[in-house]
Amino acid sequence: MPALQAVLWDMDGTLVDSEKVWAEVQLELLAGLGATWTMDDCMTLIGSDLRDAVQVWMARIPAGVITAEELADRMFSEVIVALRKEVTFQPGALELLLALRKEQVPCALVSASYRQMIEAVLLHLPPDPFDVIVAGDEVTLGKPNPEPYLTAAAKLGVDPANCVVIEDSLTGTQAGTAAGAYVVAVPQWISIPDASRRLVVKSLEPLTPESLRSLLH
Repeated sequence: MPALQAVLWDMDGTLVDSEKVWAEVQLELLAGLGATWTMDDCMTLIGSDLRDAVQVWMARIPAGVITAEELADRMFSEVIVALRKEVTFQPGALELLLALRKEQVPCALVSASYRQMIEAVLLHLPPDPFDVIVAGDEVTLGKPNPEPYLTAAAKLGVDPANCVVIEDSLTGTQAGTAAGAYVVAVPQWISIPDASRRLVVKSLEPLTPESLRSLLH
């Protein structure tokens, strides 16, 4: 029987309810720049690499209003300010993370968000909650490419096939599957279909380290 070698966590929407923060910042900022942008548009970008998202935003803004670099800086800085003030953990997420740490199961945070945003969220967690952190600005190809999860597994020195990935987005789920991991999907805003080596749940609240181990059996 394969042992559970590590748990690889997504951040936005999985560990913390930051998708709401992202949506609020997008709606306000893009409207101020003359773009037509809706909550449905926000949902289409859930789990996307930030570099890809900037290109989508720029296509909606009138030409010459702002550069892609300026837009990225403004969007990121406003999200960071919001996250530093307060974060809401998803139901059961913090409890599961702390239970895994208590049992010394290696954990990695694998996020499409940039390092500065991750550090804003980490302010609300106990010290050193993750053995490895892979940020969106530290990989060449973002989710749904498997590179972020393969990078985390390599840094931990584990086999992705013996890891559980926890995700809320379709792109993240695809990345975890492509990396060869077992994926626990906790969809919040969009539906995620059932598939081989995938468990779709409504909440992380029922999950324990032992139940994650049982998935690999």
